[in-house]
Amino acid sequence: MTPLTTLRPAAVIDETIRLVTEHYVFPETAEQVADLLKRRLAEGAYDVDGAEELARLVTDDLQSVNDDKHLRLKHHAEPVSPEQGAATMESIRRDFDTSLGGAPRLELLDGGVAVLELAPMLFPLEWAAEPLGAALTVASRAEALIVDLRGNRGGDPDTVAFVCSYLLDERTHLNTMHWRNDGRTEQSWSLPYVLGARFGGSKPLCLLTSGTTFSAAEELAYDLQQLGRAVIVGETTRGGAHPCKGWTVHPHLEATIPTGRAVNPVSGTNWEGTGVQPDVPCTADEALGQAHTLALVRLAS
Repeated sequence: MTPLTTLRPAAVIDETIRLVTEHYVFPETAEQVADLLKRRLAEGAYDVDGAEELARLVTDDLQSVNDDKHLRLKHHAEPVSPEQGAATMESIRRDFDTSLGGAPRLELLDGGVAVLELAPMLFPLEWAAEPLGAALTVASRAEALIVDLRGNRGGDPDTVAFVCSYLLDERTHLNTMHWRNDGRTEQSWSLPYVLGARFGGSKPLCLLTSGTTFSAAEELAYDLQQLGRAVIVGETTRGGAHPCKGWTVHPHLEATIPTGRAVNPVSGTNWEGTGVQPDVPCTADEALGQAHTLALVRLAS
């Protein structure tokens, strides 16, 4: 579809319905969503002049059926390419360039405890391997490690596996993806080798979470928690486990639609709708202090 610059809500809704029907990971839910959007369009609910307002209204309706936070109509302030996925990639490239490649903070605290912040997301691995590998190699020298995911909104599952590879001793099955359109099943494993040095699978490891930690960042926390490798400290995460793709339906609007579902090999399920539950619940602001204390206690014992 070649979108027009002028906002035509009916055309945006029709295209969004088509994409949801064809690609959403749960076909029965897709039919319910499509029926809802058709009804709301007929009622005049989307008769608005602004793309940002239309995005808000449609997203509320898309998520009202099963509260899938990856299913949305996303507004972009700057015009984006009609090429599939281009809107998202243009946005995250800007974030990558201004966040030291997704590792904006590495600090050594008292007692040999390192803090590595991964934010604002886990960028595509072809971009992020070098900066993340360098940061994780430096952190490998610490006695204990705290990985801060409180401000991380998601990203690339391959990057999740890459990070896990530095925090485990051997190749490990992390997750299995089930894709709708081609019926394909794809396993995710940590890597048999890494660039630089591993922190390894035995030293104390804590991950910090908040109520805004989302998507691939949740997978990183969930995978390591299920393996018994990390202690999760902080708040319950947002609860989005379905990987999605994006389609531009207007120069300022992108429909993001989950096309697969994750199944953890340990739990047999995922964190969709429930979030990752912390092992040490506390506010996001308190999480770093709690994790530092916990790491020092573990080192002392």
